[in-house]
Amino acid sequence: MDVNAAVAAAAAIAGVLTGVIAMLAFRWSERDQKRPTRTSLHTDAVLPPGVDTVLSVLRSSAVVLDEADAVVKASSAAYALGLVRGGKLSVEPMLQMARDTRRDGEIRQVELDLPRRGTGRGEALAVSARVAPLGSRLVLLLVEDLTEARRIEAVRRDFVANVSHELKTPVGALSLLSEAVMDASDDPEAVQRFAGRMQIEATRLTNLVQELIDLSRVQNDDPLEDAEPVRVDELVAEAVDRCRHQAGAKQITMAAGGTADLHVWGNRGQLAAALGNLVENAVNYSPARTRVGIAARRINAPGGDLIELAVTDQGIGISDRDKERIFERFYRVDPARSRATGGTGLGLAIVKHVVASHGGEVTVWSAENQGSTFTLRLPEAGAARDRAQQHPDLDDETGGAPDSSPYEPLPAPEVLP
Repeated sequence: MDVNAAVAAAAAIAGVLTGVIAMLAFRWSERDQKRPTRTSLHTDAVLPPGVDTVLSVLRSSAVVLDEADAVVKASSAAYALGLVRGGKLSVEPMLQMARDTRRDGEIRQVELDLPRRGTGRGEALAVSARVAPLGSRLVLLLVEDLTEARRIEAVRRDFVANVSHELKTPVGALSLLSEAVMDASDDPEAVQRFAGRMQIEATRLTNLVQELIDLSRVQNDDPLEDAEPVRVDELVAEAVDRCRHQAGAKQITMAAGGTADLHVWGNRGQLAAALGNLVENAVNYSPARTRVGIAARRINAPGGDLIELAVTDQGIGISDRDKERIFERFYRVDPARSRATGGTGLGLAIVKHVVASHGGEVTVWSAENQGSTFTLRLPEAGAARDRAQQHPDLDDETGGAPDSSPYEPLPAPEVLP
């Protein structure tokens, strides 16, 4: 019995000691978990209160460096720009600015061009970097991406320069012609000739101002605010009527064809101007006694059916080099010919903006001395799709028109010798 009692007592003491040890271990583990780690000390604890929250809402890329130039905090935008790699600031000029600011406490700012991440090819990133001290040991770097702002500014400068040049040409011509009229006041034949030239220059100036107004309007207005279903037949008829006189003077045949009773959704005035510009260009850049065709059809697309309008001419064509730039403002394939036809170089820019604002696209096929085909693709109006489902006589797949179509089939363009 004594032996059993001793064993029981020893077991009880061992159980108590085990419990005490377990409790102490639990307490120690709890205290250890609450103790700041080296990582947390390096990131959150060293930042002044509220700084982390402020940096998270800034639009600029933010990087915080400690006294050893290690990155304490960096925003996701800073990583996206490639400013931080491997826990270090990877842009040497910015790192040197941070060191100088840490040394003397002065705020510094500089604009830099950085290579893009990856291959390093292509347009450089334009950034503005500002460095300021943050507390006694840290340095804050804020970087703003200026690439898009610089691109827009370059476009604006080019636009202003081009407008100034284009306006100066007819205004200067009118000034010289008016002086010539005054000097030739006693020569009725010369006065009549100079007056005719003045009318031409005045018309060119009027067209340029009007197209500048149109371009400004399509860039600033939302065409879908007053959108409505627009009949494609009416747009085609209006474009043909707009160019009937010029086409008749050059004996150019204008043919319209394709699927009838199609509708697009958008601003009627802007759509008519876009299609009219394409038809007018086709007539102006086509030789005499050729054809200009306008075809409309419905095509299937994943996001919904589209209406395709193609304007085909047998003109001088466009080289591969010029195709990349023809939709730029004031760009002309043949400047001399454009002046002869009164072109301003804004027509295709207006077409591009109108189509893009309507959720469509414009493409071009062309070969030198063979002609060109400009194609507009615009979303079809929902009401027109419903009507097409109710009238199966419209052949959607082939793009054919019913027998009652008022249009003749679009002739294939001939290849000029």
